[in-house]
Amino acid sequence: MNSLCEKFFKLREHGTNVKTEFLAGVTTFMTMAYILAVNPLILSAAGMDAGAVFVATALSACLGTLIMAFCSNYPFVLAPGMGLNAFFAYTVVGQMGYSWQVALGAVFLEGILFLILSLTNVREAIFNCIPPALKFGVSGGIGLFITFIGLQSAKLVVDGPTLVSLYPFKAAIANGEFFSTGIGAVLAILGVLFTAVLLAKKVPGAILWGIVATWFAGMGCEVIGVYVPNPHLGMFSVMPDFS
Repeated sequence: MNSLCEKFFKLREHGTNVKTEFLAGVTTFMTMAYILAVNPLILSAAGMDAGAVFVATALSACLGTLIMAFCSNYPFVLAPGMGLNAFFAYTVVGQMGYSWQVALGAVFLEGILFLILSLTNVREAIFNCIPPALKFGVSGGIGLFITFIGLQSAKLVVDGPTLVSLYPFKAAIANGEFFSTGIGAVLAILGVLFTAVLLAKKVPGAILWGIVATWFAGMGCEVIGVYVPNPHLGMFSVMPDFS
């Protein structure tokens, strides 16, 4: 198996090996798996079936990544973007008033147009005309957007009179929500700090180990009763379900 992967993907030529690529693949999946939950959540606001969107998201990501791997030999994961889906749901459908079917048809036509532009090298010419500052700004903006989604999911930032505010630990303790949302926020902070330490020490797979350690810590908290799942507050069980 190792020799087959080495021969097909030319791993040694690229200065890597099967173990490194496997670890990188698992880490990439763990850091991007949130898309499977966030994409259906956002697009369901436009009236689309969340279950169908979940399946379509998984299948499209799998197919796109396989094509990238076997046709281009690039270690890139392709999946629906977390930015345009919000524009699709909240602007095109929500504010402009189009149905999601019409908006989805526009996305299909856009895909055909982009394919034509890519085949004729027009897309590359347009990309090269964009100022570097704008390119970096877009990349940074998407990164901040994803970070904000993570902070919201961890309950570190919540709705407030100033649009968003930090998690109110004192209020959560007073109203009895701390052992649901509060513990989740604490685990998120500890997980980020633990991952940062591993990255600083240049531990291979630092992000993956940070995710796994936080997950096990969450299961431990749930077992001893420190963490109490509450679906109504958006806090679900972290225990694996094999049913």
